[in-house]
Amino acid sequence: MTLTKRQKEVLDFLVSFHNKHGYSPSFEEIARSLKLTSLATVHKHITTLERKGFVRRGYNQSRSIEVMQLPKQVKEQVHDRNSAIELPMMGRIAAGRPLEAVQDTETLSLGEFARSDKTFVLQVRGSSMIDDHILNGDYVVIEPTQVANPGEIVVALVNNDEATLKRYYREPGGKIRLQPANSEMAPILVSANDVKIQGRVVGVLRKY
Repeated sequence: MTLTKRQKEVLDFLVSFHNKHGYSPSFEEIARSLKLTSLATVHKHITTLERKGFVRRGYNQSRSIEVMQLPKQVKEQVHDRNSAIELPMMGRIAAGRPLEAVQDTETLSLGEFARSDKTFVLQVRGSSMIDDHILNGDYVVIEPTQVANPGEIVVALVNNDEATLKRYYREPGGKIRLQPANSEMAPILVSANDVKIQGRVVGVLRKY
């Protein structure tokens, strides 16, 4: 779908802000940057971008605007810029019981998977995601985000010190269910206050 000049300016700002800060801007920051006098105008532009499929917003969460696609000419520029990017190998991620994520210094050249220069890679340890075809030893490409929609595979930080790879679901009573993709394993059910989303899976790599 085509965008008006102002809609493209809003989308460009969302992309540049997220690439710089690692999270999405508030409506106030959008209005201030683009010299819009009304937050209602910002809301109108974001709603239109969402309807056209360019962005989505997390349910009842602040700073939850996520860019889903770019205009064709912009997408081609991003692809050219990232075609030779090396992604930081940040460590290992549990797909069984949660374990501490330890930063590493390895890199993988995976530019075609990168949606931004903040994309990174984790190596899976465990078998809790095997029904989603994510096996022990696989590499998952992670797009940083602080929000997630139900059913997405995420890197979740539990109790501020344990990271795990699971599908994300909201439950009644302010609970979050981190669901393994393995019928032999039980889900992790915790308070929403004890879970921080670190990113979502955008690719899986397997080395034979």
